[in-house]
Amino acid sequence: MILEACFFLIWLIVLSWGADRFVFGASALAKNIGVSPMIIGLTIVAMGSSAPEIMVAATASLNGNTDTAVGNALGSNITNIALVLGLTALLKPLSIASGTLKKEMPVLLLVSLLAVYFLSDFLLLRQEGIILIILFFTVIGGLTWISFNMGKDDLLQSETESEIPSGVPTSKAVMWLVIGMILLPLSAHFMVGSAEIIARYFGLSELVIGLTIIAIGTSLPELAACIAGVLKNEDDLALGNIIGSNIFNLLAVLAMPGLIAPGAIDENAATRDSYVMLGLTMLLVLFSFNLKGSRCINRIEGLGLISCFLAYQYLLFS
Repeated sequence: MILEACFFLIWLIVLSWGADRFVFGASALAKNIGVSPMIIGLTIVAMGSSAPEIMVAATASLNGNTDTAVGNALGSNITNIALVLGLTALLKPLSIASGTLKKEMPVLLLVSLLAVYFLSDFLLLRQEGIILIILFFTVIGGLTWISFNMGKDDLLQSETESEIPSGVPTSKAVMWLVIGMILLPLSAHFMVGSAEIIARYFGLSELVIGLTIIAIGTSLPELAACIAGVLKNEDDLALGNIIGSNIFNLLAVLAMPGLIAPGAIDENAATRDSYVMLGLTMLLVLFSFNLKGSRCINRIEGLGLISCFLAYQYLLFS
């Protein structure tokens, strides 16, 4: 079992590195062909942060493990808010001033409500998966429109532009893009296989393994990005990564089991986990939203989020 755990960690590292190389290559290529940095940041980079979850959910669904895929979508959002954002705020309070984030937060809340509704009948149907993936591309279009209409003084714009790679030859960008596209599905396949073996050994359900070990593992890139962001005083970008990733998790990641392996889901996902996810999303909006001026997520609120995460883990394993 120790060996299997090592294999899981190795494939998790490869998955995260593959996602990073995919985002690097895609961002550099997009910039080279004239796409604006803001569009790249709000679409390609945001999608790239959810690429591990998408690949894991698709792989689990192809293996018939619908609950693992659903757990990964819900668990990643829970982990992103309660653990990633909580640890980041504990390290350094996040000052939020971007008007763009204020437009994205209601979208996240509406998408979360839709996910709860879709799961409430203990089924995830193919037509629901189709609706989610259509909404995914609609949101991409909406974010592109927002980037065109964003004020020049919006802090998110300057922070995003500083993160887009520049001066990368097109041939090198394409190389990293291809390497990332190869590594993502390959590493996701082996990581899910290792997770299933670990789950069976400890007697965990498919849902719980998706909510915990896989969700936490695939959220590590977001943790690294958030900590790096706040250390460079790019607080809006750090929170933007969380919001964008969570929107894409519920639209693209949750769509995978609906499209590939529709059917019944573990009732706990609907009666427990979806509501925990929704509650934390509402808490994020409460902590972050301010109609006038900036808002700060302070260390006390960060500690509260971490406490919520630990309490949820206790609930899962008690």
